[in-house]
Amino acid sequence: MSETPDSAVRTYIGSHRAAFLDDLAEWLRIPSVSAQPEHAADVRRSAEWLAAKLRDTGFPTTEVWPTDGAPAVFAEWPADDPQAPTVLVYGHHDVQPAAREDGWDSDPFEPVIREGRLYARGAADDKGQVFFHTLGIRAHLAATGRTAPAVHLKLLVEGEEESGSPHFRALVEQHADRLAADAVIVSDTGMWSANTPTVCTGMRGLAECEILLHGPDQDIHSGSFGGAVPNPATEAARLVAALHDQHARVAIPGFYDGITDLTDRERALFAELPFDEEEWLRTAKSAGTHGERGYTTLERIWARPTAEVNGIGGGYQGPGSKTIIPSSAMVKLSFRLVAGQDPDHIEKAVRAWAADRLPNGIRYEITFGAATRPCLTPLDHPALQSVVRAMGRAFQQPIRFTREGGSGPAADLQDVLGAPVLFLGISIPSDGWHAPNEKVELDLLLKGVETAAYLWGDLGENWRDAH
Repeated sequence: MSETPDSAVRTYIGSHRAAFLDDLAEWLRIPSVSAQPEHAADVRRSAEWLAAKLRDTGFPTTEVWPTDGAPAVFAEWPADDPQAPTVLVYGHHDVQPAAREDGWDSDPFEPVIREGRLYARGAADDKGQVFFHTLGIRAHLAATGRTAPAVHLKLLVEGEEESGSPHFRALVEQHADRLAADAVIVSDTGMWSANTPTVCTGMRGLAECEILLHGPDQDIHSGSFGGAVPNPATEAARLVAALHDQHARVAIPGFYDGITDLTDRERALFAELPFDEEEWLRTAKSAGTHGERGYTTLERIWARPTAEVNGIGGGYQGPGSKTIIPSSAMVKLSFRLVAGQDPDHIEKAVRAWAADRLPNGIRYEITFGAATRPCLTPLDHPALQSVVRAMGRAFQQPIRFTREGGSGPAADLQDVLGAPVLFLGISIPSDGWHAPNEKVELDLLLKGVETAAYLWGDLGENWRDAH
């Protein structure tokens, strides 16, 4: 009996599993730690290794792109059909610092397999999830008899994600014509759990600032001058107290302008997830939930904007008392943003809010860092539906939906290229990103391979109007 397309994919993956894992282990041995200058050569070696492996995979174009920091890797494989959609896959090849003395059970840069899990720094974040595309594209070709993928396929694998992607947007802007795509697939994310495969549909953006407040030119006596001049520490506390209303809603005028509200369907889909709030609280090392009234915990961390105090200080911090009015104080704030919010608008709103609340006699400076825009793909987007169908074939069960509460450079791709961002990741929370004993579940890694093998054909067949 002849094989079905799905069984052909699985047969190919099974016969090439050992070689795939050997290659991945070789890549994982390269300590491409972008945050540590002594590993700069290793980050470059990692980029060159990946470029060579992508050439071996069959990509006719592979290039190492320099930046003012660490290099990125670009690869391209055109479809035979000039009308096929163009898809750009994003990931990163740099990793977090790691050392055996941090609590690892084995050398973090000497991969080991124990009980069906591959342990190494970068196994899940993000080398494993980048590398499954190499076997996925070969399985796609083998099962369909094609000599080129069903879509124009591009890869961009950066080398500074673990250092905040400081040069990423400039790189995307510089090569925007080469990176042009109808959709972006981000393989630097995860699923709800091994038993509940999910697709992420969006990430929040981020704006952050530091507010420095200055009162007297030096610390002064609180008995001689207290109550007669403004106190910058008091004003810092008042700013923080004014950040939210009694319902935990951000009280900065204009903060919610333009946001995309959750739909009833999205709220229902979130509610279907097997969320254990008590277990979540244990992970959060917290005693109780708190947040904007009218929203569940998942809705608050995935789909609502926030304002958080990251630091506050001023005045005497030593033992005992020192009865002064301090000369200065500071507040550090961060704002997680959802679809429809613009970081530039948020900056203007915060500046106007602070100016309106601070009294005469307080000089202040507000400094904003680089912002990240939010991204969100509608549930009915045809490219998202292709991802869902491909995952459903691989996992052979219904696929549910999540969002990410954090932020990342994927939004720069959406912003510069004007393409929807989709997420394809197979990592699970227990994989321990950034922690000792990071690992990836091998069964799930191969499900990622299988999903990628199905995805390109599904997009090519069902998204003919992408252009």
